[in-house]
Amino acid sequence: MIPNETAVNQNLDDREILTDMLASQKQISGSCNTFGSECVHEDLKCDFLNILRDEQNMQSDVFTDMQRRGWYETPAAQQAKIDAAKTKFQNAAAQLC
Repeated sequence: MIPNETAVNQNLDDREILTDMLASQKQISGSCNTFGSECVHEDLKCDFLNILRDEQNMQSDVFTDMQRRGWYETPAAQQAKIDAAKTKFQNAAAQLC
């Protein structure tokens, strides 16, 4: 089989690799969360939740590295928006009790 010339000549830079890694970690974490939450067998559920924790740690490491390099900017939230979100969820929680 002859490799596709486009695939052979495509070199990813560090930013593209980390972006792909972060997206992959998010997908894996989401799947492990679903599997762990819906698993009936306790030992298997425990395994999925342990994998989830490990995957979240790896995701956090990639995110932190991207942020440090300026490749994933997270602007500070405005205090008014923080207060509004806090009030919204406090009201919702109060209605549940």
